[in-house]
Amino acid sequence: MVLETQAPPRSDLVARASELIPLLQRHARWHEENRRLHDEVIAALTASGILRMRIPHRFGGYESDARTVLDVLAELGRGDASTAWTVSVWSISNWLACLFPDEVQDEVFGSPGTRVCGVLTPSAAAEPTAGGFTVNGQWRFVSGALHSQWQAILAMGPAPDGSQWPVMGLVPMSDLEIVDDWHTSGLAGTGSVSVVARGVFVPQERMIPMPAVLSEQYASRTNADHGLYRQPMMATGCASFTGCAIGLAQAALESFLERLPQRKITYTTYDSQREAPLTHFQVAEASLKIDEARFHARRLADLVDGKSVTLEPWTLPERVLARASLGRVFHLTRESVGLLRTASGGSSIYTDVPIQRIDRDVQALNMHALMHPNTNFELYGRVLCGLEPNTPYI
Repeated sequence: MVLETQAPPRSDLVARASELIPLLQRHARWHEENRRLHDEVIAALTASGILRMRIPHRFGGYESDARTVLDVLAELGRGDASTAWTVSVWSISNWLACLFPDEVQDEVFGSPGTRVCGVLTPSAAAEPTAGGFTVNGQWRFVSGALHSQWQAILAMGPAPDGSQWPVMGLVPMSDLEIVDDWHTSGLAGTGSVSVVARGVFVPQERMIPMPAVLSEQYASRTNADHGLYRQPMMATGCASFTGCAIGLAQAALESFLERLPQRKITYTTYDSQREAPLTHFQVAEASLKIDEARFHARRLADLVDGKSVTLEPWTLPERVLARASLGRVFHLTRESVGLLRTASGGSSIYTDVPIQRIDRDVQALNMHALMHPNTNFELYGRVLCGLEPNTPYI
C-alpha cells in the first residue's frame, strides 16, 4: 500500500467511511456472534486510511482535526456500532501515543498500520526497576485488543513524595496475555477482552505520570508546538466518542423508515404504520433528538479545533462542558433509539432486524464509566454551582 503524501480533505475521508457502510452492515451480525471485527473489515479500514486519522504526518498519518474524526465515526456508526467504537478507541489511543517522547513514537509507529488500544483504569501496579518499571495487573474492556500491536496501559506507581499515582505506559501486545472473556449484551463485536501483564518490563521512556498527561505536560518534543497534540486528553476523547453514538442513532432512524412502508399496526385498522399520528410524533421526536445530539457533538469538536489553532488555554467550565456534551450526546441518542425501538413492533425482536442490536449497543455505550450521562451531568452542574470538580478526568 502506497501512503498518501498529504492528508485528504474531510469530505474525502467521510466519503471513504460512507463507502464502507454496506460492508459493515453485512458483517454486523457476524461481529456480534464472533465477538470481534471481521478480518475483511479490518482490511477495508486499513486500506481506506481511516485508521491513520490521528497519526502524525511524519509516520504517514493525517493529523485529522476533531470535526473530521467526528464525521468519519458517525458514518461508520451508521454501518456498525462495534466498528465505529473500536475505531474511536484506536483514534484516541494513537493520539495518546503521540504524547510520549519522540523515540517512543518512532518505536510505536515505525511499522505501517500500527494500531494502539488502551484503557484509563489504573488496575495494575508498576514497581520501579533498573531502567524502568515492572508491571503486574489486569485491564478489562480493552476494545480492539485482538487487532492491536500496542496498548496504552495505566498502573499505580510511586510518586515523588512517596505516595502512589497513576502512570501511563505503552506496551507491545506481544508482552501481554489476552483473556477471552468478552460475552456481553451490547457492543459485542468490539472484542473488548481483558488483558493481563505478568512481570512485564516497561522502559522508563515508555512510562509517563498521568497527572502530567491530565495537565497537558506532554513528553514529545516534535509535537510540542502542534495544536492537535496540545489539547486536553479528556476533551479530545470526548469529541471523538460522540461520533459513534450519533451514527448509531441515525442507523436506527434509517432502518425504521426502511421497514415502515411494509408494516401495519397489528390489532388496529392501520394497514400502514406510517398513517398513524403516533408514528409521526415518534419519528419527529427521534429525528430532532439526533439533530440535538449532533449540535452538541459539533460544538465540542469545533471548540477543540478552535483551541488547536489559537492555543488558548482551556477554562474549567470548558473542560467540564466537554464531559457534559459527551453525556448529552449519549443521553439523546439513547432516547432517540428507544423511541424507534418502541415503535418497531414485535417483529423487531428477530436478530435480522437491526434495531434490536442498535438498542443494545446504545445502551452499552451509555453504561461506560466515562460516558455515563448522569455522572457527566453531575460534574457539569457541580462546577456551575461553584464547587470544585470531584474528578481529575477533565
